[in-house]
Formats: sequence, structure tokens, C-alpha cells
Amino acid sequence: MDKSNFSIEAIVSCDDRGQLVLPKDIRNKLDIQPGDKLAVLKCSNSNNENCLTLIKTDSLEQLVKTYLGPMMKDIVR
Repeated sequence: MDKSNFSIEAIVSCDDRGQLVLPKDIRNKLDIQPGDKLAVLKCSNSNNENCLTLIKTDSLEQLVKTYLGPMMKDIVR
């Protein structure tokens, strides 16, 4: 994978309720609006190192339709 696609955009903290706050400049850059729903995707390796990815659910829905839709049509036939 091309490492140039990765960057540290912000450092955030988890509060005592387990909540994280995305800084305003990050929300603006990613066009995250109040009320937007985000899916949290986790990728882990054998060393238990984890990477979390956020994706807007409307984008995730489109990805599922694009990639799984054709497979599901073949299964249903």
C-alpha cells in the first residue's frame, strides 16, 4: 500500500464516557456535519495493533451496493 496516503491529522483523547471529539478543522475538511452517522471500521494485526477508520454511512451504503449488490444478485438467482 502506498504510504503517502497516510498522515496524522490530529491527536484526540477519549473522555471518561468513552467519547472522542474530532477537531473542527478535521470535521470541516471531511465535511462532517452535525447529525451525520459514521461507521467505525477496525483493522487489527497479529500484534493486536488496531487501526480505526471512519466512513459516513451514506458512503458505506453506496460501497455495499456497488460491491456486494452484483454478488447478491448472483446468489439470489
